Amino acid sequence: MLRCLTAPDKNSKHNLAPLILCIACVMINLLFNYLISKVKLPTPLYLDTIGTVLAAVLGGTLPGVLVGFITNFVLSFSTPSSLYYGVINVIIAVAASFLAERKKLKKPSGLIALALSLTIISGILGAVIPWYMEGLSLDSASLSGEINKIGIFGPFVSYLISNTTTNLLDKTLTVIIALLLYRLIPEKFSSMFRFTGWQQTPTRSEEVINKDRTENRAVSMRIKMLIVLMIALSTVAAAGTYISVRVYYKSMINQHTAIAQGTAKLAAKELDGDKIAGYLESGGDSEDYRESEQLLEDILYSSPEIAYLYVYRMEPDGFHVVFDIETDDIPADEIGSILPYDNGFEPYLDKLLSGESVEPIITNDEYGHLLTAAEPVYNSAGECQCYAIADVDVKMLIKDKHSFLTEMISVFTSILIIICAFVIWMTDYNIIFPLRSITMQIDKISRSGDDQESLDNDVKKIRKLKIHTGDEIEQLYQSLCTMTLNQSEQMRSIRRLSDSTVKMQDGLIITMADMVENRDSDTGAHIQKTSAYVKIIVESLKQKGYYAEKITPKFMSDVVRSAPLHDVGKINIPDGVLNKPGKLTPEEYEIMKTHTTAGKKIMEHAIETVEGDSYLKEARNMAAYHHERWDGKGYPEGLHGEVIPLSARIMSVADVFDALTSPRVYKPAFPLDKALSIIKEGNGTQFDPKCVEAFMDSLDEVKKVLRKYNQA
Repeated sequence: MLRCLTAPDKNSKHNLAPLILCIACVMINLLFNYLISKVKLPTPLYLDTIGTVLAAVLGGTLPGVLVGFITNFVLSFSTPSSLYYGVINVIIAVAASFLAERKKLKKPSGLIALALSLTIISGILGAVIPWYMEGLSLDSASLSGEINKIGIFGPFVSYLISNTTTNLLDKTLTVIIALLLYRLIPEKFSSMFRFTGWQQTPTRSEEVINKDRTENRAVSMRIKMLIVLMIALSTVAAAGTYISVRVYYKSMINQHTAIAQGTAKLAAKELDGDKIAGYLESGGDSEDYRESEQLLEDILYSSPEIAYLYVYRMEPDGFHVVFDIETDDIPADEIGSILPYDNGFEPYLDKLLSGESVEPIITNDEYGHLLTAAEPVYNSAGECQCYAIADVDVKMLIKDKHSFLTEMISVFTSILIIICAFVIWMTDYNIIFPLRSITMQIDKISRSGDDQESLDNDVKKIRKLKIHTGDEIEQLYQSLCTMTLNQSEQMRSIRRLSDSTVKMQDGLIITMADMVENRDSDTGAHIQKTSAYVKIIVESLKQKGYYAEKITPKFMSDVVRSAPLHDVGKINIPDGVLNKPGKLTPEEYEIMKTHTTAGKKIMEHAIETVEGDSYLKEARNMAAYHHERWDGKGYPEGLHGEVIPLSARIMSVADVFDALTSPRVYKPAFPLDKALSIIKEGNGTQFDPKCVEAFMDSLDEVKKVLRKYNQA
């Protein structure tokens, strides 16, 4: 096939300038942030987005969002919360680049629009994030407090207005300083600071770059891809955030439940059940009572997670107060007071009145949203006298959950914007610009008619594009180039290529397996035996109904066909290691372990070569992961459990059993009983228990294979 492209100009040198711009702008942000932190100013100033605005104006969206995120990432090492404010810096970069690309910043109105846009972005997000993440309260002496005193706005809106107002000066100065720095750069150099990734002959043709619409297209491919990407990423981010928040909240509930139970048990342990009745009769007028009360108070204040600690005696008419430790927000009830049972306790009254232990209870009533743990206090006769009760304020846990949710949303949003900016950049240079260039030239060719000279010129122009995206677009481009020269020759070439691919596929399996078998002097009939054991195991799993959804006839066929390739990666292992007559050193063992990753790469290349044959995917899985362990202590990736592909788990049993029962230069063959005992020992740690069960239940077939090859 005639190739019609050569590599275009490289972008690496040109992209050095925008890379330097990003580093310089991050340093500018950090420098101004440091200087402001050292100066005591009456008005809050940050000036940590100057470099972000400069990078966005000079280099576009991608450098801007990178500078914004990296700045806050670096600041998070000293101030962890800075990471969550990175979304502000990132969105500021998007706004600045949006206005700059539309030539709005050449006019005073554009600069004012930029300053106002940055003020609104930082004002709103700068209020929302700390309000929900840190649970701020208004300072009556602050601007937000004064606005709230007017009575028109609530606390949050007051804080929002205050934060936006104070950000106006900061963002105005940011725009002015960024503009001054921009003016210091000669105009002839300003075009150097954009990342480029030309996959064709570099061009700045306005017709190619800015042609977003045609008469027949309402939405460009770039927008469609961006919409799909945003929907996909947003869905994943939303699902991940939802799951993370639920897991986090559940973990917090479990953790505080354990704390409440522990506190209640500690309090119950410190009380003497034989003295409870005396305390109630005397009204707590004893030195022993006061000492116990002080001890309970110490227990309460030693655990900041516990909101309330008290001791009640359960009677049919209600809670009889024995001890009630006073807190800042609720005064203590007097000893002997009788309190009605809360609605949340009603399902547990029978157990409480009979002195039984109860599980922690979550209630939400006039006393608050509480997680309550109660521990019975027994006298020397084993009779329950009262309950030591510890409460955790669930509202604080919900507040922590909201804070965690805000953090997750902030970080996910920053990452989403960065990914979208990068995808737009990649899409432009790898898809949009090449396709537009091809379309324009094909349109010209289609209009050439019978004019041979025009056709020849247009063919030369399309060949001069030199597109090298390395994907289907490049293939399309090559096909179009060849088609314009000689369509019939192209079709014959495609047929020859198709035929050779089919033959290559059939020969590849045999060739690779033979190469490995012939190199390893110590694995006689290893391929044949492991293949036979794999077949036995997978058929036994099928009979037992294990992994029914996975083990289809096609899967069974794929696994058995793929089995000979599980050690294909050993082709890369040096002979000195592969055939060493003794124990491998740690260094040699590390080399030997690389046969898994090497096998994976080989099979992935093979999959690309013989696209469409799915059984090679199982060959890749077996080559890559047959040394993984069920408990996650294997290699190369430390996968565990059912995360390991089923075909690799099957091969793991077959491979180890054959290694045990076969002689090696460094050991004799183990007896069958010893080999089986080792396999059993690995059940649930090294091997999938179901695969071991299937293997053990098919020992008659296994022994037949073993006898066959031992006799041979």
